[in-house]
Amino acid sequence: MKWNWQQPDWPQFRWESAPLAALEAQFLQQAGILIGSVKHLADDDRAAITIDIMTGEALKTSEIEGEVLNRDSVQSSLRRQFGLEIGDRRIPPAERGIAEMMIGLYRDFAKPLTDETLFAWHRMVVSGRHDIEAVGSYREHADAMQVVSGFSHKPKVHFEAPHSKDVPQEMQSFLSWFAATSPDGPKPLPGLTRAGIAHLYFVSIHPFEDGNGRVARALAEKVLSQAIGQPSLIALSHVIQRKRAAYYDALEAANKHNEITAWLTYFAETVLDAQTHSLTLIDFLITKTQFYDRFRGRFNERQARVIARMFLEGVDGFTGGLSAANYITITGTSRATATRDLQQLVSMGALGQTGTLKSTRYYLDLGK
Repeated sequence: MKWNWQQPDWPQFRWESAPLAALEAQFLQQAGILIGSVKHLADDDRAAITIDIMTGEALKTSEIEGEVLNRDSVQSSLRRQFGLEIGDRRIPPAERGIAEMMIGLYRDFAKPLTDETLFAWHRMVVSGRHDIEAVGSYREHADAMQVVSGFSHKPKVHFEAPHSKDVPQEMQSFLSWFAATSPDGPKPLPGLTRAGIAHLYFVSIHPFEDGNGRVARALAEKVLSQAIGQPSLIALSHVIQRKRAAYYDALEAANKHNEITAWLTYFAETVLDAQTHSLTLIDFLITKTQFYDRFRGRFNERQARVIARMFLEGVDGFTGGLSAANYITITGTSRATATRDLQQLVSMGALGQTGTLKSTRYYLDLGK
């Protein structure tokens, strides 16, 4: 089998623009709605929402690759970068590294892409790793760079990348393409199309020993931000993680040829899903701010801890609702105290209630 980079037309990707036109228009329309959703917020509220979205993306882009990070550490690192938190709390290397990359994406999205940019991102996403020889540089090992699954004695090869010796030249071609297709370049491309190609083109070269997926998704977000002239703040990695198998299936199919209409359609629809999720998330975070303003100073320590935990579950909330048993587990209190606390929260309008007896469940009342 020949991979896409082994085809005679590599890297001259081909696609049909017509199926993408409506998706490109929808992207720009939704981007305008997203921008408007946060434009009139107070600076503190805008920063809080930005950090929440960036925290989620940092966690999810790592989770796609099987790495589970600590949310509090990632968020603390982001808050420090924004100048909203000081202290001597030690942040583990992996959490600090991915947070630094997210900040770099946010602040420097308009800057040209260079080898040095990619090397810096790579150092960040593999921070704390000791099993990688080439950190902050392109791979140099002689072994074939393969993406495999299955048993070691009978692996399934999903993709094989170009030889390490060819990576520097391949990356120079990629960087030239990236510059030429930028909004100010001689051959500009629409945002969704350029983001989809950038992601596929980069992972096809697979220039690093590890971390290629995270860097590729960062590239896509850089492209989308450049397309709208400001940080995109879309939950791309969240949506990809939710449908992880479909993401890898689409990539594997696209690795076999250079006609990529199907891949670009998949990727564009994924971005639009991510925009929709971000809009829902922003509405949720704005409502969260309003909720805390409404009940400021009215919760005891136990109640405040549970409310914070419920908000941490995000838009979807606790699966099946919060139970008294959940409350006891979170607070370590007695059943009698838990019952009293919960009834107080219902009475003041902070929580809603459904069911009776052991089937009673509680949810955040965000509608008042």
